[in-house]
Amino acid sequence: MNSCELTASITAAANAVACKLSSDELSLLSAVLVQLGDTLATIATQRAICENAKA
Repeated sequence: MNSCELTASITAAANAVACKLSSDELSLLSAVLVQLGDTLATIATQRAICENAKA
């Protein structure tokens, strides 16, 4: 899957989910997914730092 296909798929998924949720539910899900993404980025960065320290 190339980058254009990936972003189109993500947009389609977001639209499909948004149609099924209330505004409050959508706001909460958005906040949860942002936190998830931030936490995954933190974990990935910490792993990279630890791996570089071992080298």
